Amino acid sequence: MNLGSLKPASGSVKARKRIGRGQGSGKGGTSTRGHKGAKSRSGYSRKIGFEGGQMPLQRRVPKSGFKNINRVEYKAINLDVIQHLVDNKKVKEITPEILSENGIVSKNDKIKILGRGELKAKINVTAHAFSDSAKSAIEKNGGEVKSM
Repeated sequence: MNLGSLKPASGSVKARKRIGRGQGSGKGGTSTRGHKGAKSRSGYSRKIGFEGGQMPLQRRVPKSGFKNINRVEYKAINLDVIQHLVDNKKVKEITPEILSENGIVSKNDKIKILGRGELKAKINVTAHAFSDSAKSAIEKNGGEVKSM
C-alpha cells in the first residue's frame, strides 16, 4: 500500500446534488424547492419561533417576574463551617484562598459569612460580606473581621 493508492471505502462518498442545472439533470426548473411560496424564493429565512401563523409558544405562556442583572451572588459560609475548619484542618485564619483550597468555595466566588452555628475559636476572617450576627460572634471571641 502507498499514499497514491488510497481512496475512500466504496459507497461512503456520495456525489453532490447539482440543482438548477437544466431540465435534463432532473433537478432543474424549481430546483427542488417546489412551486411558488415564500420558501421557494431566494433570501427566505423563517423568523425564530415562527409556527406557521399559530400563536407561538413564547407568546402563549404567561410571563412573570424579572431577572436583576445587577444582583451580586454570594456563597454563604456559616460559623459552624469555620469552626469545623479550625477543629479538623487546624486553620489559623479564614480567607477566600483557604476556603477554596479546602473545597468549600470556588476560586471566583464572593463569600458572605453567616451566623448559624457556634464559634468557639479566636480567628481572623476575611470575606466579601458579613451578617451582623456573624460579625458580633467573631468579635466576641476576640477575632478580627476584614471586608474585601
